[in-house]
Amino acid sequence: MKIAIVSPEFPPERGGIQTYSYEFARELGCHGHDVTVFTRAHDGGEMKGTPFHVEPVLQLRRRTDRGILRDQSFDVWHAMNAAYSWLALENPRTFVTVHGNDFLLPYFPVERFDFATRLGFGARLDCWIGDRLTSALVQRALPRAAHIFTNSRYTEKRFCETNPSCRGKTSAAMVGVSEEYFALPRPPRRAGVTRLVTVCRLAEPHKNVDLVLRALAQLQGEHEFHYTVIGDGHLRPEYERLTAELNLGSRVTFTGFLDRQKLHEHLLDSELFILPTSETPIAYEGFGLVYLEANACGCPVLAARIGGAAEAVEDKVSGILIDTVTAESIAAALLRFLTGAIRFAPEACITFARHFSWARVVGHCVTHYEKSIG
Repeated sequence: MKIAIVSPEFPPERGGIQTYSYEFARELGCHGHDVTVFTRAHDGGEMKGTPFHVEPVLQLRRRTDRGILRDQSFDVWHAMNAAYSWLALENPRTFVTVHGNDFLLPYFPVERFDFATRLGFGARLDCWIGDRLTSALVQRALPRAAHIFTNSRYTEKRFCETNPSCRGKTSAAMVGVSEEYFALPRPPRRAGVTRLVTVCRLAEPHKNVDLVLRALAQLQGEHEFHYTVIGDGHLRPEYERLTAELNLGSRVTFTGFLDRQKLHEHLLDSELFILPTSETPIAYEGFGLVYLEANACGCPVLAARIGGAAEAVEDKVSGILIDTVTAESIAAALLRFLTGAIRFAPEACITFARHFSWARVVGHCVTHYEKSIG
């Protein structure tokens, strides 16, 4: 099949949706499909050695992207963000994958007029109007899609609640873990200080890095640990100030974004991955691919039984699930781990992660492609 993947979020940018889109396109290409990825222009250089083509041409505006994509011919179109579900208004063989925040409050304003750029005034008005027009466009386009895939059963439930007109044409395709994680050589565990790690974009308050820091402050008097925070964003200075205020400076390291090799090294060397996210009206953890990536490295996780994260963790097998997200509940879970009251086998974590494969995700979607073409 000749398949177009339309994904404004794609490497070299970093994040869960970027990884999802890349692995999805790679798996399709490895199965012999002719795949082209349309994404935003980037400065990361040409992507080589991949079984798909990349066209960095998207402008994040419907009026321009429509002209760019209109003359392209594909058997199937697949939008990897709800903001591009407008493609379904142009082609009946358009599929959409939704992840959570992208349909709750579309964050790519594809239906804006750009008054400030074109006329030199009205930036705030344009933003206000554009956000509402984009939300209305998404609501109008989603029911026209051939099928809508979600990254978890929870996301499917939440999506159908907010988009009841799409009931009957959704399914949970879930997520996968790249095989490269299972092939990484695992070094022997080091004795001494317990190594804790978080990997996330430091731009989303519901990731609750601040609560993790406050929880660790409650435990620093009696327990030895070092906490590494991998990622960057506008909240990083605030978290660094909080770290200093809590006297955790010698126990916490903020690394910023790391390349893939260094990220793997940290996950392999860490004894607990921590990311207890909460839910807001416009944001939640749709699944949490990074939990599985940590598990694939033999590292258990600490997460909240909220949103799709509850499907990404098997409590007491691949990690710890807490029911409420507070500094106190996080501290209580960490105390159980640090004292050895709860232990995890790296092999059990790896086995759990193996349940999730990109081959299964892509196979699920290709079945729907074939039905549409047929």
